Amino acid sequence: MIYIGADHRGYQLKEFLKTHLKESNYDFEDVGAHELNPADDYPDFALAAAKKVAEKPDENRGILLCGSGVGVDIVANKIKGIRSALCFDVRQAAISRNDDNTNVLSLPADFVSESAAKEIVKIWLETKFSGEERHIRRVGKIDRIV
Repeated sequence: MIYIGADHRGYQLKEFLKTHLKESNYDFEDVGAHELNPADDYPDFALAAAKKVAEKPDENRGILLCGSGVGVDIVANKIKGIRSALCFDVRQAAISRNDDNTNVLSLPADFVSESAAKEIVKIWLETKFSGEERHIRRVGKIDRIV
């Protein structure tokens, strides 16, 4: 399951990506915002999605959006079991999955176009973790940080 969430600055791009996910036959749940509200706060939606992903961190995925992507990325990475990556391009997204086995993708809605975001999400969802010993070792070290 993919959990997707965004504040007001990421709302429009989130709605666009939901259409892409639906067309690509991905199961997803929108954790909000469910309407455009300039007074909402990104931590609320990032936390909701990250907690859902953390229930099954090896199976679930999350996609988070805010203006810079930084805020939602910080929030997600505070949750045990979450490895979130702030990605601006497809190469970064692929490496985050291949090397770091990320389970949350944070996107900067103010800095990526709809077409770029669509490609980033596509590559991130399609890329598998390499399972190479060095990457397993490094991810293990990350997971042991309290």
